[in-house]
Amino acid sequence: MKKLFAILMAAIMALSMVSFASADGNEYAITIWAPEEAVPLTKAQVEAFNASNELGVKFNVTVEPVSEANSATSMIQDVEAGADIFFFAQDQFARLVQAGALAKIDDETAAKIKAENDVSAVTASTSGDALYAYPLTADNGYYMYYDKSVIPEEDVDSLEKLIADCEAAQKYFAFEMQTSAWYLASFFFATGCVSEWKTDDEGEFIEVRDTFDSPEGLIAAKGINKLVKSPIHLSSSQASEFASNAAIVVSGIWGYTTAKDILGDNMGVTDLPSFEVDGKEYHLGSFSGCKLLGVKPQVDHGKATALTALAIYLTGEQCQLERFEDRAWGPSNLAAQGSEAVQANPGLLALQKQNQFATVQGQIHGSWWDIAKVIGDDIKAAEDDAGLQAALDNYLDKISGLFNLADDVKYGWTVIGTCNLEEGFFYTDYSDGRSTWTDDIPMVKGEDGLWKTDKAYEMEAGVEFKVRQGLSWDNAFPADNFKVEEAGTYFVQFDEESGEVSLVAE
Repeated sequence: MKKLFAILMAAIMALSMVSFASADGNEYAITIWAPEEAVPLTKAQVEAFNASNELGVKFNVTVEPVSEANSATSMIQDVEAGADIFFFAQDQFARLVQAGALAKIDDETAAKIKAENDVSAVTASTSGDALYAYPLTADNGYYMYYDKSVIPEEDVDSLEKLIADCEAAQKYFAFEMQTSAWYLASFFFATGCVSEWKTDDEGEFIEVRDTFDSPEGLIAAKGINKLVKSPIHLSSSQASEFASNAAIVVSGIWGYTTAKDILGDNMGVTDLPSFEVDGKEYHLGSFSGCKLLGVKPQVDHGKATALTALAIYLTGEQCQLERFEDRAWGPSNLAAQGSEAVQANPGLLALQKQNQFATVQGQIHGSWWDIAKVIGDDIKAAEDDAGLQAALDNYLDKISGLFNLADDVKYGWTVIGTCNLEEGFFYTDYSDGRSTWTDDIPMVKGEDGLWKTDKAYEMEAGVEFKVRQGLSWDNAFPADNFKVEEAGTYFVQFDEESGEVSLVAE
């Protein structure tokens, strides 16, 4: 049903590109999904549009609190019932295009977007040669926060000196090397490695150019090894770690307020350091990314025209500056980026400095995140260069296999969360080192069309999980993690038509 709806909406979208009816003077009831903290401002901005737009259009808007991380899952579950306009994180882009949940942007509007916005945000909005989304921010990157009472300013450019400073002070160096491929990739980007994925106009992944398993990748692995082997390394990106004996935390603009509240005048903010291998220095790279605004395809051509105008307004210079002032979101709009207020923000200045070494986050296969993050564990376990090379070889084997998945894996569903397949149970306390969110538990499709785990599992109250397809995060349900309310032994059941996840007692 979802596939049929996607085909229908694609046809509607194609027609809407040919001839828009006039939206002049019309009134429309619409729904917008925005993060909870942005709901009041979004309502005010729509009202400002109603009062000022030259079309004479008025929107009677309902703004519902739905996070950027969860909006895509909710849209894909039922595009027809989804919001007319929605905020979403760029890593959800490909699956939204595949589901027909984003209206293709006409050439004239696309040219305006490209001229007025950061190239990284434009890239994130593009599938094939077509633009499908409106850039909202260009602040989804990371840099380094540090405690100036522990870390001398003259040491901030050297990974080796920073590790030594933390070891001397017995303070943590928090950098997600074992729990997040997003952060771990910084070492590989430093040496010139790439992982570039290509999609077609329908958002399907068709090829990848990945050089992590290379001589340059081995240099990156040696750099990672220096950090993860140190007893002061902490695989975290939470600024709150400063309250738990950390002297350095690699995070983004979202951690600025927390770091400032804890460290006060001792808060230092700068770009990432360099590491040294065989006498040569490599400045750590990073991902640069963004938040995007999506518009759902419409049957009513006049409404489609009006929504395009509203989307342009909501992502324009004025509205982006208002979000910066209200929520400290970093603008993608080039004029807004150049404002005095944005230029004076220490976190955004550090991000801007780091972005000189950043790789624009394009569309990435949903399985890559799980495959790449394991490199950190494998490097920590390695005892010599041969072990480091084995870690890279293991990574490449898994990447290469993504385009050759058997149909039962590619289209099958599994469960992943605070669970361990080998131990055979779900749990909430994994402080003893048990792995979490790493094992996929297989599901089997029954004669009733429902998917169910191959056996019942013992579950503690409070454990969380998702059901996903093809060992990838491109299709994962529910939008928020499923949380077990009462301990017991259960099968996990999934209805792929409705996206409903449930438990069935043994």
